[in-house]
Amino acid sequence: MSPGSTHSWRNWAGNQRATPRRATSPRTTAEVAAAVRAAAAAGQTVRMVGTGHSFTGAAVAEDVLLRPGGLTAVRAVDTGSGLVTVEAGLPLHAFNKVLAEHGLALANMGDIQEQTVAGALQTATHGTGREAAGLVSQAAALEMVLADGSVVTCSREERPDLFDAARAGLGALGVITAITWRTVPAFVLRAREEPMRWDEVLARLDEFDDANEHFEFYWFPHTEGCLTKRNNRVEGPPEPLSKLKYWVDDRFLSNTVFGLVNRVTHRAPATTPFVNGISAKALGARTYSDISYKVFTSPRTVRFKEQEYAIPREHLVPALRDLRALIDGRDWRISFPIEVRLLPEEDAWLSMAHGRRTAFIAVHVYHREPHEEYFRGVEEIMTAAGGRPHWGKLHTRDAAYLEKVYPRFGDFQALRDELDPDRRFANPYIRQVFGA
Repeated sequence: MSPGSTHSWRNWAGNQRATPRRATSPRTTAEVAAAVRAAAAAGQTVRMVGTGHSFTGAAVAEDVLLRPGGLTAVRAVDTGSGLVTVEAGLPLHAFNKVLAEHGLALANMGDIQEQTVAGALQTATHGTGREAAGLVSQAAALEMVLADGSVVTCSREERPDLFDAARAGLGALGVITAITWRTVPAFVLRAREEPMRWDEVLARLDEFDDANEHFEFYWFPHTEGCLTKRNNRVEGPPEPLSKLKYWVDDRFLSNTVFGLVNRVTHRAPATTPFVNGISAKALGARTYSDISYKVFTSPRTVRFKEQEYAIPREHLVPALRDLRALIDGRDWRISFPIEVRLLPEEDAWLSMAHGRRTAFIAVHVYHREPHEEYFRGVEEIMTAAGGRPHWGKLHTRDAAYLEKVYPRFGDFQALRDELDPDRRFANPYIRQVFGA
């Protein structure tokens, strides 16, 4: 284990910071267990960080910070069963390459691949899908270090309650050190991206949901413009974007120019409606195909803060209309598009899609902009619809609210009381969402 030291830590967006008493980079599960036992002996708390892509304080360590960079091994790949075991700190982008080399893939993904596999799993990271669900539904087994320093494994067959609780457990039940994933044979996705007007998108939402394996859209506030994205499997071979087209669209327009746009609107907010109108038209229709993870994910270099809520699918259109009315009735200038995704129900206790077909609505602001008033207004709409906040994205909900919207929340709290009575894995955010 590397020597203990005090290091400042901050997340990707820069809105969460910590200066733990000690930071260390364990290289094995045994070293993680030793760090937990040492913290217990000193009466200290422990948090394992990822790559800092959560906007909440989920990863903030007050006493002992465990860095994941030494836990990146690929332990086992079984191409016959599709079961692949990797250590917790392996970044998703590296994991995707390993899977591709073996002719395998994740069935569904979120839109970035910078997180560690454990960080993405623990916050219930998801993409959009008609049948294919989020990461918590693709995990087959977990290896964990509990508060007493013991190492356990859990799955649907072995300690199933722990498995169902810990898949989206925010590290509150223990430190995940390895994950076995249930993967699928590698596949090619055909992406169809098309600008469309707000009224047409809302009128055809059910049609798009039913007809496509993966559907999502973005609405540009203060305009009628939306960008729809439909991804479906095809036989191949891949027909990717040319290197020039990819650079122009995904690197230059979606990142370099978008970053410049946000710097302009930050200094001159009144220009936002005009700029959004241009942005909605600049991203034109395109169709291409590629191996799945290259279609699911996109580069994101413009820093922002985000709030995302999961609401019952049947409440999506009314919630969107309320959201638009809210923005139209205020003097806000919202430069980031609003993202809408869909997911089937999941069974992990604290998945945002637990037990119901779910729609996700995500709102963002440039990282230098204040977010509180905008996010608070959106949150009022989402909670009125029984919304569940994304565990890694900004919200103000606490345990008293969350126990009303998660049927198994009490079971999770009881398991936490059993496994971590001394709250070895607590921090301010964990205490907010799960109680003291």
